[in-house]
Amino acid sequence: ALFDRVGRRLRRNERGDALYDRATELLARAQEIEDALRGTAGALPAHLKLAASQTIGSYLLPAAIGGFLAAHPDARVELEVRNTREVIAEVAAFRADAGFIEGPCRHAELIAQPWRQDELAVVVGARHALAHRRRIGAADLHGQTWVLREPGSGTRELFDRAAETAGIELGPVLELGHAEAIKRAVAAGAGLGCLSKSAIENELAAGTLCALKTPFLDLHRQLSIVLHRRKYLTAGLREVLAACGSQP
Repeated sequence: ALFDRVGRRLRRNERGDALYDRATELLARAQEIEDALRGTAGALPAHLKLAASQTIGSYLLPAAIGGFLAAHPDARVELEVRNTREVIAEVAAFRADAGFIEGPCRHAELIAQPWRQDELAVVVGARHALAHRRRIGAADLHGQTWVLREPGSGTRELFDRAAETAGIELGPVLELGHAEAIKRAVAAGAGLGCLSKSAIENELAAGTLCALKTPFLDLHRQLSIVLHRRKYLTAGLREVLAACGSQP
């Protein structure tokens, strides 16, 4: 039995889910064989599903995916933006063809490939007391109010680790699930934030946010692509990953 009956509906059960994953891979391979025999090898599939954590999905991937779709108007790419923990779960369950994450991946069924380097910055609103200080030490950040991403976010995990290493004790923490919400709250004076430099370029240029110099915090990180070990890379998936700057 591959389905459970729920009222008048059938729902795939755990055994059906496992078979579905393998059947999907076999069908993808079979489609490439048929395309080769028909002389259309390398034709792109109609639908690819990608999952990306917030910073990557909001600021780094859209331009690359837009360029890919402009070159392949018949293709369709669905991008789901989640936090790092959720992206890993989507790829592990075969609900996403590939994932882009900001934090580490320790899932035994997934392979993480280095993608890009990124750096976070501590930011404050333009009217904050620390905004125009030339020198800032770890002691200046003790007990400060912070506006941060939620647990499970790669950005939050890196910041927590850096703050602990530097011996910084956080004050009250407001947790928000999106970088845009954090930027607005920090600009309004709600507290200090920590975001990817790629996410705050416009605000720094406009002067609504100020980035603090914090050499005592190690805020560098490796962005990665995660793939399932049993995922078959179709020609279309390989091409969209290449358009995003990967060489799987």
